[in-house]
Amino acid sequence: MRTRRGMCYSESDLCSEKMRAAAAAAAKAVAGGVVGVRRRRRVDSIPGGGEDAALLRRKRRRCPPRVGGGGGDDLFDALPDDLVLSVLCRVAGSASSPADLVNVLLTCRRFKSLGLHSMVLSKASSNALAVRAHGWCDSAHRFLKLCADAGNVEASYTLGMIRFYCLQSRGSGASLMAKAAIGSHAPALYSLAVIQFNGSGGSKNDKDLRAGVALCARAAFLGHVDAMRELGHCLQDGYGVRQNVAEGRRFLVQANARELAAVLSSPSAAAAAASLLSTRAWLAWSSPHAQPPHQQQQQQNHQQHPLRHAAGTGCPLLSDFGCNVPAPEAHPANRFMAEWFAARGGSAGPGLRLCSHVGCGRPETRKHEFRRCSVCGAVNYCSRACQALDWKLRHKAECTPVERWVDDDVDGDGDGDGGEHDGVAGLNGDVMEES
Repeated sequence: MRTRRGMCYSESDLCSEKMRAAAAAAAKAVAGGVVGVRRRRRVDSIPGGGEDAALLRRKRRRCPPRVGGGGGDDLFDALPDDLVLSVLCRVAGSASSPADLVNVLLTCRRFKSLGLHSMVLSKASSNALAVRAHGWCDSAHRFLKLCADAGNVEASYTLGMIRFYCLQSRGSGASLMAKAAIGSHAPALYSLAVIQFNGSGGSKNDKDLRAGVALCARAAFLGHVDAMRELGHCLQDGYGVRQNVAEGRRFLVQANARELAAVLSSPSAAAAAASLLSTRAWLAWSSPHAQPPHQQQQQQNHQQHPLRHAAGTGCPLLSDFGCNVPAPEAHPANRFMAEWFAARGGSAGPGLRLCSHVGCGRPETRKHEFRRCSVCGAVNYCSRACQALDWKLRHKAECTPVERWVDDDVDGDGDGDGGEHDGVAGLNGDVMEES
């Protein structure tokens, strides 16, 4: 074929150019959503047979229809809010860390808006609220406050502990813990009991032993292991309640049974417990000949005073009467306090000490608030439950009796706690004494 200027083109090149132009026009028509006879004519006008036209028709049928007739809408936008809220509630309740919940909220704008709904925040688990001390900021404070206002008892307890002990906002912290306790939150009930036993946030005259025992009884009824152990020692020693050694021993045994059941039900600790069961190390009672001299003396004291040392002696186990189970996992609020004060030199202030149990993290709110071990005087505890756990976990191998120890912290401006000896018999002869 010759043009006006004398250039020649072969017929094959011309046909290929026409085919490409027709195919591009057909594809543009399909993508643009042109319907009716005009689209059929463009598709049918493709040269080269009916195979290309049939292929384009199949592609057109495979394309799903858009919701709303075009634009950027998709099927996710058509989902009702109730369904999305139920999914987000399940995610918040099963999150293993705050990052799991935050990553979901950052997915899209709809997740962010619905994720801050009170229904979702009220279902957030303790792991989803486990804020670390090194990441504490105003945003974390506001998030916990939002969850607490939504009715989340875990958020109320965690924020209450942080405010009461770390931020030294005693009134608001105690009110948040009381709000969680009203919702039958066992750790909040036990923490309020510890505050009543020690008179935390006030003076020594603010102690209310009867209120502490009542709060411990309520938490023990809900299955809190530390509250059961604390209540058992109070009953054995007649501390804030009429002395009942048999009933106190029953609470201690029940606490150990629940502790063992919690360990065996945990998948991570079940393997460790199974290895202990296979080696029978969980029943390994130490003989008197293998004990240090001061523990042999404690065993002789137990034989002379069986009621005072009702917990028994010579048991190298973590529980009072039970198996050598792993140490219980600390609550996120206790872990936060331990990290908070560890970053500040391990002290809550001048002359204020921390509870020696590594899983507690509670500090003193005034000088000489916590009781100390009368055998060595080197450790102090906020409660009998912490003393019982730390004795089996660590202090039993470190406690060494001395003839006389003097607390360097005792001075003339104290509140008088150092002059009284409200000694409480602990496990295996270890006595907690009012410092």
